[in-house]
Amino acid sequence: MRDEMVQFERIYWGKGMNYIAGIDEVGRGCLCGDVVAAAVILPVEIDILGVQDSKKLSENKRSDLYDRIMEVAIAVGVGRVDAQMIDQINIKQATRLAMRMAVESLQVQPNGLLIDAEKIDLALPQEAIIKGDQRSLSIAAASIIAKVTRDRLCIEWDSLYPQYGIAIHKGYGTAMHRAKFDEYGASPIHRMTFLKKWQKEGDG
Repeated sequence: MRDEMVQFERIYWGKGMNYIAGIDEVGRGCLCGDVVAAAVILPVEIDILGVQDSKKLSENKRSDLYDRIMEVAIAVGVGRVDAQMIDQINIKQATRLAMRMAVESLQVQPNGLLIDAEKIDLALPQEAIIKGDQRSLSIAAASIIAKVTRDRLCIEWDSLYPQYGIAIHKGYGTAMHRAKFDEYGASPIHRMTFLKKWQKEGDG
């Protein structure tokens, strides 16, 4: 067992609070598509070899771990907030909303929440952990679920709007994405509030 990865969970487990949800999001910095959050409750003292910050894993490894997490987790929930809502309420509030939706979709009521650098509007014990996806097994598992879920959504969006190359850049502000945007303009899933800043940078 990697003790350093369950140090926060054990505080709760030691109090008999065995349903601790780790929560993380993906897509906060993207220029198009949803922000996606996941909440994962793992069994007490379980370890899943290889689970860590999703950004440090290959696509194939993330996919394998996604299947493993879904197999062993007590509960998994996912929340999504689309580009239109992001534009209405801003990305910080949209991220918190997606996280709350993920928790509320769990099949089991959690005793407490471990969240990657955020607090959310729920009356549950919760702790915001900086770099939580590197320090908490539950948050790292949530980061994998969120990342794989969003990557699969990117493939769906790519089929709807193939001219943008979304399956490749995943909605982030790459040179390829900028070139496609300059050529085709905004799609229905682009975040207009993000694009205004991007356009200013391009004009500067």
